[in-house]
Amino acid sequence: MDKDIPLHLQEVIFSSSNPEVSRTIGKLEKSRKLKKIAPRVYTPNLEEDPAEIVRRNLFRIIGQLYPGILLSHRSALEYRPSQTGDIFLTHTHNRKVELPGIALNIMRGPGATGSDNLFTDGLYVSGQERALLENLQESRKVGGQSKTLPLPEIEEKLDQIVRVKGEEGLNELRDRARLISGTLGMEKEFGKLDRMVGAILSTKPTNILKSPVTIARAFGHPYDPARLEVFEQLFVQLQQREFAGLPDANDTARAFRNFAFYEAYFSNFIEGTRFDVQEALRIIETGKPLPARDEDSHDVLGTYQIVANRQEMSITPEDAGQLLEILRYRHRTLMVARPTKNPGEFKDRNNRAGDTEFVDHTLVRGTLIRGFDFYRALNHPFAKAAYMMFMVSEVHPFLDGNGRLARVMMNAELTAAGQTKIIIPTVFREDYLGALRQLTRRNEPDTFIRMLQRAQRFSATITGEDMDAMQRVLEASNAFREGDEHILRIPEAPQRNPWEPDDDGQDNGRGIRR
Repeated sequence: MDKDIPLHLQEVIFSSSNPEVSRTIGKLEKSRKLKKIAPRVYTPNLEEDPAEIVRRNLFRIIGQLYPGILLSHRSALEYRPSQTGDIFLTHTHNRKVELPGIALNIMRGPGATGSDNLFTDGLYVSGQERALLENLQESRKVGGQSKTLPLPEIEEKLDQIVRVKGEEGLNELRDRARLISGTLGMEKEFGKLDRMVGAILSTKPTNILKSPVTIARAFGHPYDPARLEVFEQLFVQLQQREFAGLPDANDTARAFRNFAFYEAYFSNFIEGTRFDVQEALRIIETGKPLPARDEDSHDVLGTYQIVANRQEMSITPEDAGQLLEILRYRHRTLMVARPTKNPGEFKDRNNRAGDTEFVDHTLVRGTLIRGFDFYRALNHPFAKAAYMMFMVSEVHPFLDGNGRLARVMMNAELTAAGQTKIIIPTVFREDYLGALRQLTRRNEPDTFIRMLQRAQRFSATITGEDMDAMQRVLEASNAFREGDEHILRIPEAPQRNPWEPDDDGQDNGRGIRR
């Protein structure tokens, strides 16, 4: 009991050999201001379940009850009780201690060495290399009562080291494990670790590997497992929902090109490539960049050249290899004027937006290949479009142009199915980015899906062969507005005149000609 801290702020109090402290604790317990929740452990918290109190203060309790003890085996990697409430420790004797809600499994073994770390007062924790060796020991129990993690989980922890520190980092860990294995009497366990590391790095037979993550790395397609979990969340939501069809009313060549102009305009504006509408229109109509804005002009022009080509926009991937080819080809077209951004080549270094880290450059291909499995299982065009857009955006496979490319890939899915393409107007930018962040950071797909549905309903109102009419609808929708005081308004979708002639070049609308 710390005399310098008020009693009500000390959630756990330990008995003491000090007679004065012992008498104080006895008086407080007798007056019901303290209650005993475990051997030598008391609390003034009389309202909560003792199991909750023990769990919050677990490591401090262990260090006080067993000074010099070592948090080991799976507990040294998980830093929490297993799903069965078991904690595993190494000390001078074998013993099992039951605390409220927690079982302490104490095993006889070597104490802390120089490679281990002090965790809290009295409690040490196995260093990374020792913990891995401990987890490769034989265990007669299974599940949460086993002192060791399943082999696939051990492999995935090794794969994580490669992702963060590279092959050199994994080799260094193996070298450290080799040095301590003799001292700890774990030569057999080191042999297992050595073979596992060699298999992951493809320097030894790979048939011992169990985890899909490490098997993929061994075969040259390492991927980001955390991103795959997010992709799966989105896939499940998309697969479980019903989506109505929204046929594209811009079925003439001129109307398709008119829509494509605004599609390209807004897709670039949202990324910071800002032009006045008339300036952008001049770039498209002349095919020439504006003076002093060559790269920005080509960004708009490159985007337009893809999205205005119905044949190109009807191409969707049939397998993962084709996905990679399509992405590279379209990126090369988008970024042709920016050679420093390696047009058509996957990124060779990592990129980020604010505090969001995208997929590591070494994992791009593998993550796209694995993510394609979910895409292939979807059926509805909107579901495939939403998934494809998020996957490309989340992987961020290129140094630049990823947002524009993601929206191109989304709209290609819709074009191929004859559905309304999606424009993200300026006024809807924060809704769009916020929904992406919510899915990335919280695994929450609902906002993202509803955001795209709203954007598609809005886009269905942008129709026809008269660009002046399109412009008026966009202005009435607040599409060009910026700032929190403006919201996207969706007017009633206009009905196409069945007597309107097909595009033959004779109409009076201000359509874009190519």
